[in-house]
Parts: sequence; C-alpha cells; structure tokens
Amino acid sequence: MRGRQVWRGGVVLGYVVGLSIGTITHLTDLFVHGLRPHEVFAPYWLDLYWTSLTLFDPLALALVVRGAVRGRSAAGVWLTCAVMATDLVANAYAVYGPLHSRVQDAPGLQRLLLFGLFVAVTAPWLARESRRHNCGGVGREPAHSLRP
Repeated sequence: MRGRQVWRGGVVLGYVVGLSIGTITHLTDLFVHGLRPHEVFAPYWLDLYWTSLTLFDPLALALVVRGAVRGRSAAGVWLTCAVMATDLVANAYAVYGPLHSRVQDAPGLQRLLLFGLFVAVTAPWLARESRRHNCGGVGREPAHSLRP
C-alpha cells in the first residue's frame, strides 16, 4: 500500500505543479495586460476563454488536492482533463491560426502538450484513487452495504 500512496502523491504533485503554473500564468497576464491580455492576436472568444482559466485552473487544483486528501471525489481530475483538452485545442488554434506558427516554434504549447499527455495518461488511475478512502487505500463501501 505504501508504494501506491507514494505514486498517488507524485501524480497529485504533478497536477499541482501544472495547474499552479497555469494559474500564475493567467493571473500574470491579467495583472500585466488587463482583461484582454491577448487582444493583439487573439479573437475575443479565445481571450475570454484564457481569462476564464484564471478561475478554472485554481478550482481544478483545489478539487484535485481535496480528492487526494479526503477521498470520495474525482471531480478535480475530470475538471483538469476538461481544462487541458480545451486549452490544448485553444492554444493549437492560436499557434496555427492567428500566430501562423508551428509547435516546434511554440515552447509554451510544447509544455502544455507534455502536461496534457501526463494528465491523459494518469487521469483514469488518479480518479479511481481519489474515490478511495484515505485510510489504508481501502475502497469506500456503499452506505447500503452497512445495513444488517
């Protein structure tokens, strides 16, 4: 069981680092450039999406940590999956569309792809782990099974 807890801690740490970087990036964009930080090249809807991640990244982070600490919920894992999938699509559109660039010329997209791959590979396992009780890694029994 100890090995499973170490792996879970490492995976959760990966989510914490990735989502923290996203949160800091979007907050910095807002504070430095205002409510439309990418208006120079991005359409309004894309700028609005990236600004919304200022709320969704820390929400996913908090839910992932809560699921890891308290168990019973995988909501943070699935929200992280949704954020990463849509963020990858949005950034790929920006790189190939308005910026007329390529992945090899976009280190931010490269890092996002690596984190997205990490999330895609670990999400099913972490979701199962997040639904377990924290004591000893024993799966939670449904309430009806406790009746005589």
